[in-house]
Amino acid sequence: MKLTPGRSPQKASAVKTRVISSQTGQDLNTHRLPGNEALGSESAEVEAHVSLASAANPVAEAEAASHHGEVEHRRKRRLSFGVDRFSGLYVWAALIVLFGIWVPDLFLTSDNARIIAGDQAITGMLALGLILPFAAGVFDLSIAAMVGLAVAIVAWMQSHGWHPVLSVVAAIGVAALVGIINGVVVVRLRVNSFIATLGMSSILAAASYWVVGGQTITQGFSNNFLNLGTKQVLGLPLPFYFMLLLAAIIYVVLEYLPIGRFLFATGGNGQAARLAGVRVDRIVFGSLVASATIAGLTGVVLAARLGTASADVGPSYLLPVFSAVFLGATQIKAGRVNVLGTLIAIYLLATGVKGLQLAGAPVYVNDLFNGAALIIAVSLAARTARRA
Repeated sequence: MKLTPGRSPQKASAVKTRVISSQTGQDLNTHRLPGNEALGSESAEVEAHVSLASAANPVAEAEAASHHGEVEHRRKRRLSFGVDRFSGLYVWAALIVLFGIWVPDLFLTSDNARIIAGDQAITGMLALGLILPFAAGVFDLSIAAMVGLAVAIVAWMQSHGWHPVLSVVAAIGVAALVGIINGVVVVRLRVNSFIATLGMSSILAAASYWVVGGQTITQGFSNNFLNLGTKQVLGLPLPFYFMLLLAAIIYVVLEYLPIGRFLFATGGNGQAARLAGVRVDRIVFGSLVASATIAGLTGVVLAARLGTASADVGPSYLLPVFSAVFLGATQIKAGRVNVLGTLIAIYLLATGVKGLQLAGAPVYVNDLFNGAALIIAVSLAARTARRA
């Protein structure tokens, strides 16, 4: 658009205002500078030309439609009360109200709250470790079996007179070694992570049975070691605080450090991340080592909490952990795994299972509830990913 020579700055400003208003779709006809009433006809001319140009420009129309859609989307999100991101909190609150009315004498007690908080600390630690390979786009099905092997190692060493610290170091060291093997098989040998870690899970289960000799170890634990799992602070067992500390560390890593961005970039599109300079193989390798190491640490805490060891301790944690991580991916930061969503999912599931048990449900309700939750969680996660 060309302004005629000699036109006053005030007229130029008014014309510019009219053009902007035509592009943004707002009517600013009433905006006139004092003493420039004669500018009306010229402004109308400019508006007509701009409106015709915008109407003939498909890009402008698309931008207008996109802007309108964004406004509508924001309005709907305001009216949804965050159901798309915080539905787990609403369901959790509903379960508390339901069981509080159904079995108030058993459910609404401080002892029950402490039991739920303490018992789920192990599941929480293991699920937090699983977030890392999930963020990198790979599976680790060996974490539950790794927990069982760590429990077996700690119990066997202490029952044979080894110092508790050495038993802890050995268990975590073996776990890190298992993670390295998983990483080599997945990254170097290019074996699918699902197959590689599933096979490793079977190997670790056999190793656990071999370490304990098919028996249940109940003696030989150090009292100081057992205090790690039984001592209470502010009415809650130490494992609960271990879980919170681990959650804080992983949250900072994922949300505030470059390694977190590299993890999500690798999991989102590995090829694009590699072209952008991200060392994808190292990220995947590191995530598998980290998850196995955290599983070993979780096994140490579980051994201190149980005070016993058997070959079948670990595998039972696999289903609840996967259910929690998948369900957590639909919460807070919908569409990707995250720490806060995982913690919400863990205690939502635990509240449901505990409430049904207190209401007199049969013993198999735990597996039934977690299995149904896994199917629903995966379905919701897939739906969220498609919408994103």
